[in-house]
Amino acid sequence: MDAYQHHGKQFVSGTWTTLLQSARERLPEVSGPHRQLSAFLNIALDKTDDRYDYRSYLALPLLPIPDPDRDTERADRLLARRDRFHLLLLSDLIAFEIHALDTMQAPLPQLRPDPLVVRKRLRHASRSAAPALRRLSFDVHAVGDPVTFARRLIAMTSIDRSSDERLTMRTTMLPVSTVHDEYLFIRVLQTFELTFGLLAGDLTAVTTAVAEGRLPAAGTRLTLAATLLREAAPLWSLLATMQPEAFRTFRTHTDGASAIQSRAYKLAESLCRTPDPQRLDSAAYLSVPDVCARINHGQLSIDDALDTIRADHHALAETPVLADGLRHFAAAVHQWRRTHYSLAVRMLGTHQPGTGDTPGTPYLLHGRDQPVFSHRNASNREQGIP
Repeated sequence: MDAYQHHGKQFVSGTWTTLLQSARERLPEVSGPHRQLSAFLNIALDKTDDRYDYRSYLALPLLPIPDPDRDTERADRLLARRDRFHLLLLSDLIAFEIHALDTMQAPLPQLRPDPLVVRKRLRHASRSAAPALRRLSFDVHAVGDPVTFARRLIAMTSIDRSSDERLTMRTTMLPVSTVHDEYLFIRVLQTFELTFGLLAGDLTAVTTAVAEGRLPAAGTRLTLAATLLREAAPLWSLLATMQPEAFRTFRTHTDGASAIQSRAYKLAESLCRTPDPQRLDSAAYLSVPDVCARINHGQLSIDDALDTIRADHHALAETPVLADGLRHFAAAVHQWRRTHYSLAVRMLGTHQPGTGDTPGTPYLLHGRDQPVFSHRNASNREQGIP
């Protein structure tokens, strides 16, 4: 890990990759479970293997991304686990930023931001951590100085960190470059993936509740999901502290990896309503073949479930909590998309391709105002809360 962070994955010595390939070849000889080690080696060697993508760039196989196909725990436990790793990722980012303030020997020294930018970054990171801190009963009182508060947050969240959690934080940071801001980029995208993985589980539960006629329960769960997505908004402010020059520098080495390959986001989107045939046949979904397979095998969306249970158009009027849930969640998604587009324009301009030579900002603009739910099920005021 020291070698990878010293050189960047794109430039790591062939001596190291040869050793890692040799270790991977020996894995079948090693007794005991080694799934995590195997996953790590595949991530570390993705460029050598010519199968580098968004999942390997963010080391997602090493993170506990919620998955409705696998996770059967209660909703409150899944939220607690997401909150835990949300805090771990943000605390690790904060620790990295403070370490870089304290010493010139910190890794990723290229294009370090001004200390004033770092202070703003720490303030947004602390804001992003606040809801999870409250739910996990951490007693953190904000102070005026963002650096002081950030140091306190690190100390508090490090006390009961397990050895497995420490290893996860250590092995999920494999930047392609030595540009300082890439650390921020990776950690924020990882937190987004945690959130959308949990949202996919929420939306699956909503679909089931609607199909079973438990409409108030479905509405309540949708409103909670909307709250979680809105809580992620400070992450955009955090990401906006990234220097455009830094982003343009390290993204030259990320060809093949793009957020368009995010399984968690596409799963959440498709659980709201089945994508139109044109979108389903686009790069957006062809890059997540398992989600395409779910849809082609009859995945039930919230729209589908609503159509199944009602023969007229009075269900939403008779269940205001569900109508409110649909509207709140749709508004949160639209706000997320608009913010994503605005930040992409700031970093790339209006006509530049995205990371990995994907369609980029024109793609985001096209999808920005697409309906979250179908017009027949959504409120006419889907795009905002009155």
